[in-house]
Amino acid sequence: MSYPPDPNNPYGQPPAAPGYGYPQQAPPAAPGYGYPQQAPMAAPGYGYAPAVPQSMPSLVMTARVLLFIVGGSQVLGALAFLIGAAAAKDAVNKSGASSDDFISSIGNAAAGVAAVIGILFALAATLSITLGAKYGKGGNAVRITTIVYGSIASLFGLAIMVGGINAKITVNIILGLIWIAICVIWITAMCVQDGVNWFNRPRY
Repeated sequence: MSYPPDPNNPYGQPPAAPGYGYPQQAPPAAPGYGYPQQAPMAAPGYGYAPAVPQSMPSLVMTARVLLFIVGGSQVLGALAFLIGAAAAKDAVNKSGASSDDFISSIGNAAAGVAAVIGILFALAATLSITLGAKYGKGGNAVRITTIVYGSIASLFGLAIMVGGINAKITVNIILGLIWIAICVIWITAMCVQDGVNWFNRPRY
């Protein structure tokens, strides 16, 4: 017959601690201590570089096509003015008039003005086509040059339109508006974020 252990007996078996002999459950670790922490989510757009465009943005492509079209038109204009200058000079020479003659002076002046305009058209055509060709691999300098070119060219379009309004020449008004619209597209394509990212993208 067994008796319950006497708590006052110094020789008795001490009572086992609660839970002794069984695997103990580890106390829960303090949050974040000893365990890999999930990286905090960064605020959207903070600390990240702008997305690098993999292909030329559509508005930049439109500006490029317009540069080529305008450049081709300027080549034709340069040829027309230079041929006209040569024809005017040839007509003066064939007229047999002296260099002091009024008609001869007018003809020479017209030929000179036409030649200057033709050269300006040729220079503008060179710039337009060169800019368009550099859109694929050009950097920020190409973008800034296009902005300056479009800004200056828009002034010529404005002058043509105002002159057409004053002279009531509808063709000049339409041509001026078209030219201003083209210049606005050039400038806008270079200033929007897609355009900036395209010309500032890393090149390897």
